[in-house]
Amino acid sequence: MHRTTRALVAAVIFVLTIAFLWQTWAQNAHHATAQPAQAPSSILSPIDQYLMPNRDAEIVLARSAAPEDISRGATILVLGRQGYETAVKGTNGFVCLVERAWMGPLDGLNFGPKNRAPLCLNPQAARFILPIDYRRTELALAGKSKDEIIEWTKAAYAKGELPGFEPGAVSYMMSKAAILDEQGHNLAHLMFYTPVIKGVEWGADVPHSPILSFSQGPPEPFNIFLVPVGKWSDGTSAPLPE
Repeated sequence: MHRTTRALVAAVIFVLTIAFLWQTWAQNAHHATAQPAQAPSSILSPIDQYLMPNRDAEIVLARSAAPEDISRGATILVLGRQGYETAVKGTNGFVCLVERAWMGPLDGLNFGPKNRAPLCLNPQAARFILPIDYRRTELALAGKSKDEIIEWTKAAYAKGELPGFEPGAVSYMMSKAAILDEQGHNLAHLMFYTPVIKGVEWGADVPHSPILSFSQGPPEPFNIFLVPVGKWSDGTSAPLPE
């Protein structure tokens, strides 16, 4: 009887211990989920983590943003320590590059080092998007913060230092190898640029519509609407958002 009692007590202690450990783990997990790590508010050192060590690999990645018949004749930019540099001079007016995290919409601008976003701009988009890309990149590499870049953007548009919207602008983001955020997500899509309008005028963000609002000015004098295409630039099938 004495042995049975001791065994019962030991079993109870074991169960209570497991319950306590489970409760502690659950509380910690909830705390970690409720308070995600903050994205860096300025560029991290060393800047090498934002650079691709192989220039040729960055050229290939940039070209992968659009089908080969488009990117073959495009100008290719690569990121250097001082900003973007022309690696290949194109012939068709398109420009392809691999954007980094600081080129996202202003309200979500961050400096996550994993982001690699291949993008091919058509001639119209290149004329008013590239000046923003160039200057934001220079500011980011100089250590400017998110708030400083936002303030520069507002001031530059107010002073007329950046070109305005140009009709017919579109860009391709169909690379199978893209990393669009720090979690590694990707989506094959096109981006259409419009004047500043309400998303409802494009039928965006409503149930079963394939059109998503990606960025809405001001301070930029344009909107960006994202349309998933279900196909990578090499022609193979890509998953669509549910």
